[in-house]
Amino acid sequence: MRTIIYPVNVKNFDDVKKICSRIKSDTRALGYLAPKSNILHFFAEKIDYRAAAFLKQELLSRGGDTVVTKHVIDGKTDFSDVLLMATPSQLKSLLEKLKAMDCWGLKDFRESLTEAFHNIKINEWVLTSPNGHEIIFDNNTKLMAIINLTPDSFYEGSRVNEHEILSRAEKFLNEGAEILDLGAESTRPGFEPVTEDEELKRLIPALKILRKEFPNALISVDTYKSNVAKISAYEGADIINDISGFEFDENMPEVISSLKIPYVLSHIKDENLHYENIIGEINLYFDKKLKALDIAGVKRENIILDPGIGFGKNEDDNFKIIKNIESLKIFGLPVLVGHSRKRITGKTLSGTLAITAILNGRVNILRVHDVKENMQALLMARKISKADF
Repeated sequence: MRTIIYPVNVKNFDDVKKICSRIKSDTRALGYLAPKSNILHFFAEKIDYRAAAFLKQELLSRGGDTVVTKHVIDGKTDFSDVLLMATPSQLKSLLEKLKAMDCWGLKDFRESLTEAFHNIKINEWVLTSPNGHEIIFDNNTKLMAIINLTPDSFYEGSRVNEHEILSRAEKFLNEGAEILDLGAESTRPGFEPVTEDEELKRLIPALKILRKEFPNALISVDTYKSNVAKISAYEGADIINDISGFEFDENMPEVISSLKIPYVLSHIKDENLHYENIIGEINLYFDKKLKALDIAGVKRENIILDPGIGFGKNEDDNFKIIKNIESLKIFGLPVLVGHSRKRITGKTLSGTLAITAILNGRVNILRVHDVKENMQALLMARKISKADF
């Protein structure tokens, strides 16, 4: 009988344990297999060619590898992008070696790699709202239900009036939504801004009703205006969801700091839509924005990141973000994705559900219009991921 050799889908140590159980291996070996069960990949741009050569040599000697540009070896380039490929134990050993190396930009490289290596291992967060509500995020993706208090949101089915708000909220909560996201101003492409007074007129009565009827529900308010954020927090909001990354209101960081309220920091780009490397540019954007929030006194542990699907990106950009969503783990913060019925999905439910299944367990929150269907997709994806070998 011919021997058949084939690859298996090993995404984490749980998958390794399932295979070991099938093989009936000695369970004492699991401790040795844990650090070998996943290969980590870290990408960095424009590294000094001498540092790139050094990294390749050092990781090769440890059983890992580094991909560098072909001219690193002959010195015909000044810089090289690099891809580190190593197990956790190999990276730990490399970082020890790098402690003695401050030349060629390796000090900055070491500090960045140390932070990223630490942060990607964080898989649980507890955020606290001013109302005392704990918001716990882990590997089980939560759903944020969209409730639009607007007459012009791009998806008509998400719009509600004052008579429908309670029944719609109750429906979403019963279907499995853990967060209700209230928006009183459309941010569809080419949207027309509304005045602060008009936004508050639409928003606050609905927020008061929901807070009264569902005292334990988690409520997010979708606004980029700092004063609307402040008033919403006083009326019971648990989260402020700012699609502008405080680009539209420079007072937002100070207000968020004073409120001590969880804050969704989003990526947005209004001007030139061309990206040389969208993943790298988004990460640089968040690095800069997080430092600004630190200076303003916003607690890092109360921040959620949103890569801003559809905001200043074309279809290919959005697909790259979804495929490489794990890159945001370097910040050690929960991640939200709002893909529901956007252009990337063909504005359809089926397209939305496909992305929902793909992102199961990879992000912490999915912001959706259709809670029941998206919850079914998540539950099915979870069953598949937990299947035995």
